[in-house]
Amino acid sequence: MNAYEWLILPAVGSAMLCLLLVPLGYQVIARGVIFADLAIAQWASLGTLAGLALLPAYALAGAPLSSLIFALLASGVVHLIFRRLGDAKEAWIGLLYVVGASFAVLLVSGDPHGAQALQRAASGDLLWAGRPVVVATAMLATLVWMLGRWRSAWMSGVAFLPVFAVAVTYSVSLAGIYVVFATLIITPLILGACLGERPALAVCCAIAGHLAAIGCSVVWDVPAGPTIVVVTLAMALIWFLALRGLAAQNLRALRAKSGGSQ
Repeated sequence: MNAYEWLILPAVGSAMLCLLLVPLGYQVIARGVIFADLAIAQWASLGTLAGLALLPAYALAGAPLSSLIFALLASGVVHLIFRRLGDAKEAWIGLLYVVGASFAVLLVSGDPHGAQALQRAASGDLLWAGRPVVVATAMLATLVWMLGRWRSAWMSGVAFLPVFAVAVTYSVSLAGIYVVFATLIITPLILGACLGERPALAVCCAIAGHLAAIGCSVVWDVPAGPTIVVVTLAMALIWFLALRGLAAQNLRALRAKSGGSQ
């Protein structure tokens, strides 16, 4: 058992990540611009790289302060795009993402380990999660669920983007861009098509996918980030098919009961 104790923190981090991002994913989908979250995540990652290359290594609860600044900057730009450039918002958000990714490549172009830095920003390193960022993610997840329960209008209004930017900052520090995007979108998109907005069930599915992926990553010695994306997608599809089959079975039973009563 002691040989696997080190997996407790990554497992807890994964669960907190799902609790934080899945409810936000429903809001992202409802707003109709899926790639806004990817653009903000890219700028949060750019902030991390900029902090490493140009700025002192200031951190806030385990995440680089530069990452938070860049994510808030990107969320402000996204807000302006929504307000002023609605007809072309998808194109402008795509441009924001491409510019952030290009700046990231330019920042590390002179670093012999630049390719590794870019890979780490994209794929993350969840298996070696730090305790401070896991604790911060848990606190943010609690805040998001409290706001969703008691101040839902805030989450669908102007407060969403700042909260989202902070959440993405810690999520990218914990797991990388790919895992953040997949956790935000996969279960709300796939299970939402079957069940509507059921964040608790979608979170359970996402956690199951993350934990299964961590197990696969350890057993087969493959990168955790891409494994989480692939396994979470497979898990969501399995749950979707199972729940749709269960719903069809219940409907047939109800019709049979109704026909028998007649």
